[in-house]
Amino acid sequence: MFGTLESSAGRDIVSTIPSHGSRAREIVNSGSLLENVNRSFDAAAAFGDHPPGLLEQIKTCNSVYRFHFPVRKEGGGFEVIEAWRAEHSHHKLPVKGGIRFSPNVDAEEVQALAALMTYKCAIVDVPFGGAKGAIRIDPRKTNVEQLERITRRYAAELIKKNFIGPAIDVPAPDYGSGPREMAWIADTYVQFHPDEIDAIGCVTGKPVSQGGIRGRNEATGRGVLYGVREAFADADLVRKHGLTPGLAGKRVVVQGLGNVGHHAARFLEEAGAVLVGLAEYEGAIANPKGLDLGSVVRHRNETGRITGYPGAADLPSSAAALELDCDVLVPAALENVITPENAGRIRARCVAEAANGPTTADADEILRARGVLVIPDIYLNAGGVTVSYFEWLKNLSHVRFGRMGKRFEEVSAKGMVHAIELTTGKELSEADRGRLIRGPEEEDLVNSGLEETMATAFRQIRGVHAANPKIPDLRTAAFVSAIEKIAVSYMELGIFP
Repeated sequence: MFGTLESSAGRDIVSTIPSHGSRAREIVNSGSLLENVNRSFDAAAAFGDHPPGLLEQIKTCNSVYRFHFPVRKEGGGFEVIEAWRAEHSHHKLPVKGGIRFSPNVDAEEVQALAALMTYKCAIVDVPFGGAKGAIRIDPRKTNVEQLERITRRYAAELIKKNFIGPAIDVPAPDYGSGPREMAWIADTYVQFHPDEIDAIGCVTGKPVSQGGIRGRNEATGRGVLYGVREAFADADLVRKHGLTPGLAGKRVVVQGLGNVGHHAARFLEEAGAVLVGLAEYEGAIANPKGLDLGSVVRHRNETGRITGYPGAADLPSSAAALELDCDVLVPAALENVITPENAGRIRARCVAEAANGPTTADADEILRARGVLVIPDIYLNAGGVTVSYFEWLKNLSHVRFGRMGKRFEEVSAKGMVHAIELTTGKELSEADRGRLIRGPEEEDLVNSGLEETMATAFRQIRGVHAANPKIPDLRTAAFVSAIEKIAVSYMELGIFP
């Protein structure tokens, strides 16, 4: 209802934030997430030979829509809600990024998260530009009816300014939002565009019954497993950081048991790692002999808190879990939790960044100097956007993955098994036969595609890292990879020579 659109891309401009000047200096001096992202970008850009103008275009957030709208409160009267949608890069369309529901979010954070999405998509070869959205509310203190009104109004505001659409800008869940909110957004968009055949592709992370895809809910956490597993399969890399190859027996601490942290912890546990510490916003627990994730979750559901779990020690704070002795620390909550203040006390040999921006730039330098292996967020938590891409493809194709080929593959496999039995003279058991002839379901294909994506991206990052011994770490290598891919897109468009 009341909004300003700030842009360097010429889209319906009301006002423009300069790339340099007083506001830019304020951001740089703030120690914000945006500053940390840009410092990582600048460090990586120094390893290439792209012209400054091209680098500035890649780095700058193209469009930021900030707006306010009123919603009626339950007890009467109105509340004015502040919200944003940032589109960082239009080098590929649509742009893609989640919607954060948080009482502490601001414009700088949204821009920083949008930038991370741009680089993240490039690293895993997902053909989207980066975007991010946010609504300044506390979803834990907002009832369902009010939350629906706010979410639908937010979607309507985006529709009015052409900041959402399957070919333009495709949101997804983020901190504080989930499939329910994405279903409300999709339904609102369809009401505005009843004749658009691909309308359901305007947003991802929807419930399966509303056009979502199986495996999306677990995707970011599963991607964390695949990424950590790839790193620990690289014997030269992990030994350089005082670790041994493989995940079996590795002591893991997970900070944050939301959607990402919970699934990352579960998959790491299933892969043979030992959970020695778990943390949530209300507190943290530790047991060097290991914690059973399922039992801890049941305890929290019953008591409302993670602390007080039998057989574990309560820690003085959630932040204290970051300093536990472990092999792998997985910060899976919010940004800027590892800072210069606590980086020197981190005892993990590997920090696997499941959250966006959990390590500040200064803390990153401290960890590097101490020989800690950091698996960077712009690679490691790309599982969500990867499977969102699969969902978007499903929505555009209007067919469930596996539907066309599952039965054909089963028949073909059955014939091959029969031929093997005739040749060998041995008959397989029913269990073995069933495993061999089973055709893939949608979730099988999604997980297979995610695993391939994460493995390929890690090999590319390691290739960049190995090709130039001056590149100090995986984060810089990941940014170098992203910058190169985005630069090629701009050059092939003829925008830059």
